[in-house]
Amino acid sequence: MSSTDPIAADLLLERLAAIVGPSGLVTGDELRARPASWTRPAEPCTALALVRPRDTAETRAVMAACAAAGRSVIPRGGATGLVDGTLATPEDITLSTERMTGIEPVDALGMTVIAGAGATIAAVQHAAAECNLFFPLDLGARGSATVGGTISTNAGGLRVLRYGMMRDMVLGLEAVLADGSVVSSMRPLIKNNTGLDLKQLFVGTEGTLGLVTRAVLRLRPEPAGHVTALIACPGPDDGARVLRAAQSAFQGRVSSFEGLWPDFYRLMTAPGRTSPPLPHGSPFYALVEVECVPAESDRFLALLDDLMGAGTVLDAAVAASEEQRRAMWRIRDQVEHLNADGLHRAFDVSLPLAAMDSYVRGALERMSAIPGCRAVVYGHIGDNNLHWNTTRLDANANAAIDAAIYEPLAALSGSVSAEHGIGLEKRAKLALSRSAEEIATMRLVKRALDPQNRLNPGKIF
Repeated sequence: MSSTDPIAADLLLERLAAIVGPSGLVTGDELRARPASWTRPAEPCTALALVRPRDTAETRAVMAACAAAGRSVIPRGGATGLVDGTLATPEDITLSTERMTGIEPVDALGMTVIAGAGATIAAVQHAAAECNLFFPLDLGARGSATVGGTISTNAGGLRVLRYGMMRDMVLGLEAVLADGSVVSSMRPLIKNNTGLDLKQLFVGTEGTLGLVTRAVLRLRPEPAGHVTALIACPGPDDGARVLRAAQSAFQGRVSSFEGLWPDFYRLMTAPGRTSPPLPHGSPFYALVEVECVPAESDRFLALLDDLMGAGTVLDAAVAASEEQRRAMWRIRDQVEHLNADGLHRAFDVSLPLAAMDSYVRGALERMSAIPGCRAVVYGHIGDNNLHWNTTRLDANANAAIDAAIYEPLAALSGSVSAEHGIGLEKRAKLALSRSAEEIATMRLVKRALDPQNRLNPGKIF
């Protein structure tokens, strides 16, 4: 029977329900009540069914059953991605990790924790904090983004500058392949040079090679404190000089360096939103945070004084309390204000720091010629990452906006996706950041692990 045969579909659903239990299978109106993706909240999930395994064993059985039935499987974590990586067709089975939320006791001595793929980042952070430890990955969607989802997209977030991407926090993982085979590499070791690092096959590959079910995560000592400041500079290049000076002064302990261009700063500090710590009108702003003990705050103030004397910094506001620190971060984090202002299209790119100023100027100039286009830019510039939010216009105008943002990246050794993956949204743009040989090698790996193209088909390629 073909995969479109309704009898075959009914038999598969019966088999899946037997594996995960009746509450583990979601179909019909209950499934349609779920959005297709975070970027398509008004569109229903159109999959044949959503299956919710509780652990690796059930995931293995689900994958084997779907493989035998010739059905594709679309993984779904917190569904907070921006590139339509969770979109499914009516022929597909969507596999959600929402019941795999277990977090094992923290190994306080080894500074590791084992978490299920459905555990949220906030839950892992809380488990670490209870042991006076720290899970560095942090992003605005921490309450809904999951361990499995952030592994599959190699999420970055707000502290990449000091701690790296999700890839750098995964010591081991367990994944189920398209045929139901399980690859388990759950060793809590920082050093392990025994051939291919197989866990990396499943980090950043968007569920196209295997479905992560649990992982060993690396924790860090809880920071002794922070010093946080909002600064104004003559331009992004001066901001880069501030970053370099702070990294030198504090031995690489700058945990965040967020660039805020003027239109973004003005929008986020509009009346009724967060009060602006610095006046509007400067060419560039940056939110700087350094991990340090309170006694080192005077050294930070002295550094700012030196930079202001040199003209590298025009003005600065230093948080004097935790509430002031949080208020500064709200300027960066509350990006829902962008949607409220009609800036619905989100872009996530990266490029060398030295090229950012000219790149942003060029892209803004090109977009200024598009009728009705508005754009703001901001991002984790310390780790090369820029975010754009623009208006959503007609197809031709949207294509022109895409060209303004993406096309210059090829000549700058940039990337069309810094931290959200490719999914469907950026599939046509992949060649701007990857050579034909790289893409061919990726396809070769995909064919080796998933020869029938059953795992998240059509994503990335």
